[in-house]
Formats: sequence, structure tokens, C-alpha cells
Amino acid sequence: MDRHFAAMRRASLVAALGAAAAFGVGCSGTAAGSSGRSSAAIVLPTLDIVAGQPSGQGYVDSMRNGARFSYPSGMRFDAAGNMYVADMRNSVIRRIGRDGTVSTVAGMVGITGSADGRGTAARFNYPGDVAVDAAGVLYVADSGNNTIRKIAVDGTVSTLAGAAGQSGAGDGGAADARFNGPNGVVLDGQGNLYVADSWNSVIRRITPDGQVSTLAGAAGSWGHADGTGAAAQFKNPASITIDGAGMLYVADGSTVRRITPAGVVTTIAGADGQDGETDGAGAAARFNGAGGIAADAAGNLFVADGGGNTVRKVTPDGVVTTLAGSGSSGAQNGTG
Repeated sequence: MDRHFAAMRRASLVAALGAAAAFGVGCSGTAAGSSGRSSAAIVLPTLDIVAGQPSGQGYVDSMRNGARFSYPSGMRFDAAGNMYVADMRNSVIRRIGRDGTVSTVAGMVGITGSADGRGTAARFNYPGDVAVDAAGVLYVADSGNNTIRKIAVDGTVSTLAGAAGQSGAGDGGAADARFNGPNGVVLDGQGNLYVADSWNSVIRRITPDGQVSTLAGAAGSWGHADGTGAAAQFKNPASITIDGAGMLYVADGSTVRRITPAGVVTTIAGADGQDGETDGAGAAARFNGAGGIAADAAGNLFVADGGGNTVRKVTPDGVVTTLAGSGSSGAQNGTG
């Protein structure tokens, strides 16, 4: 489990940007010039804490700052603006209501395993990400179990694809398919679930009828190459999102990649093997451990640049700017 946890340290904290709108956090300010970053005047978000406390690791269901998490990783909103969180080290799935109330949807704190069932009868093993459909059904990348789980609206957990404790890269029916450290999940408008299968370094697709296939990359072929299907290569892709046109975007370490519905992969920002914190267009930009990624309705991408301790924005034409953070670690609220 150690290798999975180390790779997932760049978890999808970028969802906090979406939380600003849902929880009424204001946005204001303009960018200040700094080395390697744009000095153009742009509107910047004001960061605030939605729930939990800095350095307050633990497990408490409560209101806002009274709640405690242990390495919250991927997160998504439902149609009503509630946030669902894969609370990785606690091995549970949490819910943050619009009023800031934190509750546990499924799993038992601190007890890892793989058990289907309702609420606290279910077990997870270091869940990495969560997706939610229009009906409020949740889908979980259960990273340590190498499975994809499903949580019904009433909190009943079932295994959608893969087999607990069995790593692999096999495609096929849900029960026959195998994964290796799946870490990111996202749904399209047709009910297909896409998975960043991190340790296989591939992107998988699960159809509504449970058929698993590999959309891009080749299992065991770790590297960086643009191309179609198995000709493309990834390096432990951490997180995945989708825009309104059905294009997938992957946070792939020092780059951001785009995948068409036909499996054509291109690099839209960053340069393979060249870490940094430089703003710029396309290959001139630099990332330092791009982890979480999200898209807005206008096609802009927002990236949690874990190694750089910043949140970056990528426009549809590939221009990268720094929205928040200075490159120094910490938990200071503020603007830009």
C-alpha cells in the first residue's frame, strides 16, 4: 500500500475552487508578478477552508471546522451542491452538505478491507477518488483494493468492477476485469465511467452495462508519448476530468494531457520530465507534480500542482497561469 499512498499525495484538492461557488466563498483580487509567473491582471479566487482544520488530522463528523479528515483525496459535487470526499487514510466516504455539515456515507473509520453492504457495514481500502451521477449514485476508485465500487443513494455499497486484492490489467466484463491502483474516476453524459488506472499507466472505460476496456495507453508501458489508443503512454496518471464536449483531461505528473472519445492523446501543457512552476503557453509551461484536475463549463482546467503547492489554470488554448499559492507550503487563507 505504501507505493499507492506515496503516488496519491498529489490528491485532488483542486475541488476547493468549486467549493467557493457552492459554499459562498467570494472571489476577488488580481495577480502580482513573480519569477516564472504571469504578471497580467487576472481575477483570483479567495481561498477559505470548507471543512476540517490544518494539521487537524483525525476523524470527526461535525460542522465545518469542527470536522476532521485524514488525507482527503478526490472529491465531487452532486446536483444539489453537496460535496462527496474520498477520505483516504480513514478509508471512508464523507459528505459535506451545503450548510457545512460533515457526515460519513459509507465505510468504517480506520478499518480497511473490501466488504459490500450498507453504510458502516461496508469496507474500503484507501479510496482515491469519487464520482457522482445525476441520480446521486456514487462511484469510488477503491485504490488499495484495485476495484471500482458503487454506492447507491441509500448508502448500499457494491463492487462494480475488478476483484479485491487482485491486481492486473485485464479488460472484459466487470467481474473479470482487473485494475492496479485506480486513483481517478469521472463520468460522461452517457453514463460511461472513466478510470485513471494509475499503476497500469492507462485510462480505462466502464460502460453502463459493466464492460471494461482500455481507452488509451498500454499496461506496463510506462512513459510519455502522444498517440492513439495503445500507442500513447502515461506515467502513473493521478486524476481525470471531462469537459462539456466529452474531452477527457488527465493530470500526468509534469504534463496535462487531453484524450478524445476515440482515444487520441495529446499533451496540451507542460513538458515531460521538466518539473517547474513556470506559467506560459503549452510546452513552455511547467508543472511540479500535477495531481488533481477539474474543468469548468467554459473549458478551462484547474490543476492542483502538488509539488509546487499552487493551483494553476489552463485555458482551452493551453495558456497556463497560477491562480493561488506562492510555491511555499502552508495553510494560509487569502487571495491569490
